[in-house]
Amino acid sequence: MSDRIRHASCRCGQIRIACTGEPIRVSVCHCRNCKARSGSAFAAQARFPAANVRTEGEAKRYQHAGGSGTLADFYFCGNCGSTLWFLNRPEMDSYAVPIGNFEPGHDFEPQFSVYEDRQEPWVCIVGEAIERL
Repeated sequence: MSDRIRHASCRCGQIRIACTGEPIRVSVCHCRNCKARSGSAFAAQARFPAANVRTEGEAKRYQHAGGSGTLADFYFCGNCGSTLWFLNRPEMDSYAVPIGNFEPGHDFEPQFSVYEDRQEPWVCIVGEAIERL
C-alpha cells in the first residue's frame, strides 16, 4: 500500500478528511441522485477503505435510498453545505469522497462511468481505460 495522503475539505474548512493510500476505485456517476448531490450533470468520487480515512470536524448526516433501494449515509458540513463523503449500506466499509473536495494534485482519473444511459447528451467522459456501465 502507498503511504500517500490526500486531503479534502469542505468549502469553509470546518471539516477535513485525509485519505491514505490509493483509492479502491474512482468513478463518475450519471444517476439522478448523484446529479442532485453534486448539483451538476454527473458526480465524480474516489472510494477509499474505511480504515484508510480520517475525518476532523463535525459533519451532519443525511440518509437516502438510491434507485436500488439501498440506503447510503451522506455526510456534509452544516455550515457551508459541502458533501464530504458518503457510505453505502449495509457494508459501510469504504468512504466515497467527491474528487472536487480534494486539494489540487490528487491525480485521480475515472476508472468507471456508471449509469451512462442517464448521461446528459452533451457530456462526454473520455479515456480508453474507463469501464462503462
